[in-house]
Amino acid sequence: MERHVEVPGGNLFVVDEGSGPPIVLLHAMITDLRSWDGLAPLLVDAGYRVVRYDLRGFGRSTTEAVPFSSRADLVTVLDALGIERAAFAGNSVGAIVTLDASLEYADRCVAAIPLAAYVTGWEPPLTEAEKALFEEEERLESADPPDQAAIAAFEVSIWVDGPGQPSGRAPAWIRESILRTVRDANDPARVFGKPIVLDPPALGRLSRSGPPILAISGELDFSDSRACGRLLVERADARHVVVPGVAHLIAMEDPARVAREMIEFLAPLRPWA
Repeated sequence: MERHVEVPGGNLFVVDEGSGPPIVLLHAMITDLRSWDGLAPLLVDAGYRVVRYDLRGFGRSTTEAVPFSSRADLVTVLDALGIERAAFAGNSVGAIVTLDASLEYADRCVAAIPLAAYVTGWEPPLTEAEKALFEEEERLESADPPDQAAIAAFEVSIWVDGPGQPSGRAPAWIRESILRTVRDANDPARVFGKPIVLDPPALGRLSRSGPPILAISGELDFSDSRACGRLLVERADARHVVVPGVAHLIAMEDPARVAREMIEFLAPLRPWA
């Protein structure tokens, strides 16, 4: 089922499939809800209700230039669909929302599953080579005028193929999909609003008494993703899995492995509604 959910100053495009315990999927900044096309059917077949939506300004969701909380948007979607509690899962920026919402709205979260996670308030360790890649990204984005095609190609090289990986390592269909969504997201006419960050941030809120966490990292992703997984194991009720042969978009590259890990992790927590 497709529908739109109104949020303050915006409108979210939502896809709601299956029946059973609900899972909400939150996409990365360089994608939209279509990035879950490979994973969602596997979870539905396993007996879950899978809800995914385009974040504000992405895909078919819109927003005005207003301050907003992505965590509150998530809860608004739950309320609109009549869902009391759900498992939250997200990739990259979606992983930030997943973790932050699991802390701010712990009563609505059964479990958190961040893919390519980052903990707000944490200073991630990076290699010198990785720092150089981020400096190059900043240089491209600060050019006047910015070369949008060059930015999109660079984003694909570091996030899809992976830092230091050969160009074209990832499947062509993923590269082409992300090129389109990055170009759309970089359209100057797009409005993304003004995100309100979690305050205090997640780092100081993590504890072993919160919702259980499954952190999933890609072997070929930036090193901070795996460091974050280890941090979560140290600070929270968490386990950490590294998926071999994939970079940042873990569920696009290996949806079957991600589905298996999620289903195994969530099985002892069923049922919930």
